[in-house]
Amino acid sequence: MSRIGKSPVAIPDGVTVEVNDNVITVKGKLGELTQEFSGVSVEVEEGDVIVNRPSEAKDHKAKHGLYRSLVFNMIEGVSKGWTKELELVGVGYRASNQGQKLDLAVGFSHNIVLDIAPEVKVETISEKGKNPIVKLTSYDKQLVGQVAAKIRAFRKPEPYKGKGIKFVGEIIRRKAGKSA
Repeated sequence: MSRIGKSPVAIPDGVTVEVNDNVITVKGKLGELTQEFSGVSVEVEEGDVIVNRPSEAKDHKAKHGLYRSLVFNMIEGVSKGWTKELELVGVGYRASNQGQKLDLAVGFSHNIVLDIAPEVKVETISEKGKNPIVKLTSYDKQLVGQVAAKIRAFRKPEPYKGKGIKFVGEIIRRKAGKSA
């Protein structure tokens, strides 16, 4: 058995889970998410979601843990939400937002203006003497991660000075410069 797949997912108060044919729908105070599934069966029993697989085939084993994790992330998302924080490390690197437009100044000759999906709330924190931080919050874990990765891709952290856009808490492996 899959260690992840066999553990049931608890449904907290205020969250409803419905399974119709091959689609699972999770509704909560923050929003609603749907996910198609195949190769496994999903049942809702006494406040828990249980994912079962029909056989020990490699495909069914792989999907068992996958769909259990996806259901867990959906339930967690609509009840608590997901947050990613990005830190801009570098002299003159700035971030600001007007509604859903994120304006980044990261060392290019022009500013990068990015329209962010309406499901994701964006917030910028700029304190004197500290690196600017971009905070992304949403009920969809996949969407938050994708938007964060897109922002990070504009200026990935480099290994010599550590400049660039990195996740808060991410450790950059540093290299020694050329020796004299």
